[in-house]
This record gives sequence, C-alpha cells and structure tokens, in this order.
Amino acid sequence: MYSFEQLKVFVAVCEHGSFSAAARKLKRAQSGVSQAISNLEIAIDQTLFSREKNTPELTENGKALLPIARSILHQQKYFDQKIEALSNDSEHELTIAVDDSLMSQEFIKLLSPLAAQFPITNFELICTSTFDIEELIRQDKAQVGIVYADGELKVDMDIFILGQARFLTVVAPNHELTRLPVVKDSDLKHFRQCVHRSVEKQELWFTYGISSNIWYANDHKTLVDMVSEGLGWSNLPEMLVKKPMAEGRMVALPVAHEKSGWVTTVGCLVSRSRTNGPVLNALIELLQRHQFADNQWK
Repeated sequence: MYSFEQLKVFVAVCEHGSFSAAARKLKRAQSGVSQAISNLEIAIDQTLFSREKNTPELTENGKALLPIARSILHQQKYFDQKIEALSNDSEHELTIAVDDSLMSQEFIKLLSPLAAQFPITNFELICTSTFDIEELIRQDKAQVGIVYADGELKVDMDIFILGQARFLTVVAPNHELTRLPVVKDSDLKHFRQCVHRSVEKQELWFTYGISSNIWYANDHKTLVDMVSEGLGWSNLPEMLVKKPMAEGRMVALPVAHEKSGWVTTVGCLVSRSRTNGPVLNALIELLQRHQFADNQWK
C-alpha cells in the first residue's frame, strides 16, 4: 500500500525536476528519495518515471496520476487544518448577512484577507433586506449582519456603527416630476412609488410608502430597474444609482425636505447566541477598521 509520504516525494520530484532537487527541497538523502519512488511504483504496480536519461521523465501513466496525487495531498492538508481548527476552537462556518444594497465588489475585496487567514472556515454571504437580516440573526442562521441601523438597541444582539449611506429620490428622465423646480411630498404622493419591503412586509423607516399607488420589491437592485423602466419614483442608495444616473437612465429629484438626499446610518449586528471565536473576532476587527463612507467601503 502506498503512503502519503511516497506521494509527497513523487510530487516533489515532478515539481523540482530531479531526484536530487527534490531531496534538497525535502532535506533528505537522494537515495531516500529514489527508494521512496521505487517503493511507490511497486505498491501501485506502475512505472512513474523513465530512467533512460539523467533527468527523470514522467511516463504517460505518471502524467495521469500526478494531478490525483496532488489532489490527495491537498485533501490531507485540509484534513490536518481541520483537526487543528477543532483543537483551537476555530469556527468551521461563518454566515454574514448583508443588506442587498450594501453588497459590492469593494465589500468582497474587504473580506478577501479572511480566506488566507482562515483557510478551512466556510464563509456564507446572504443578501436580503435589513429586517430579514435581524430575523436571520435571531434564528442563529447568521452570526453577523450589515444593515441600515434605526438607532434602537437590540436585547439579543450587539451593534456597532460602520458609517453612513446617502439615499436619493430618483425617477426616469422623462417622468413628469422632472419638470418641477422643487418637488414636495404632496407632489410625490400623486405618482406611483417603488418601495423596498421585506418578505414580512416591513418597510425601512426612511423610504416607506407615501403614495396611493405602490409597487414593492424586496431588493434595491430590482427597484433600480423598475425606476429605470419608468414605473415610478423611489428612494434609493446613491451607491446603486450613480451608474444609471451617469448613463442618463434616471435623475435625482430636487426634493424640498432633502435636497442633498437622506443620510442614514449603516451598522453591524452581531449575534449573542454564541461565544465569539477567532474568525468572528477577526471579521469584526476588519469591519471596524474599514468602515462604510461616501457610499462605499473604505
């Protein structure tokens, strides 16, 4: 029966080009490397290297087996890392729920160092509404949530502030509201509104429906498309409407009570249902260091 050690020597010879180079890398005698390869060939009844030249060359069978050997060694390394994680009480899985409008390439880039720092931890990212995130944390289906904070203290979770986000009142460029020099609430009420609402029919306290004619969606990106198609006006994150506004697909309205838009707080919710492990602590530290500002992750 072959061993992991023999596979390790086999891969080393392939990667370094010779028995002697592999021996130096593995800090072994060359004779030991040669013997390990011979024992592996006997164990699997296959010739792995042609020895007709000074430099060993992989046989066709050797070429076929090399990627499998590498995969086996990779799985062994993963197994060893998992054992180490069990010993150190590291989390095996961490679920981060993010309000759909706050998810971006910048946020993914911010999280990317965690992949190298905790290679055996499985990360799950869930995009949904702020209200649904609170329920996910209460049900222990997520340990961390990035939300629009309402300033209310939660008895079952901790919260810290990440920064602020700006919302703009937007419409398609050919909408009747664009003809007004100043738009009042009374004007907005006469036209169809596109409103963000969770699956439990909860609306954000600063973008709730005021019109008698409303279309709902439970994610902000859908609302962007609805407004672009001229279905109505909406309050949307500046981060999501910058591009369609630059492309001329929508415009911001000069609303009387919020000419520069509505600024709201972005917060991070952390579950209290379990003790913080090293992965969760590293994530919290990362978020506190790189906060949300100017409608993007810094």
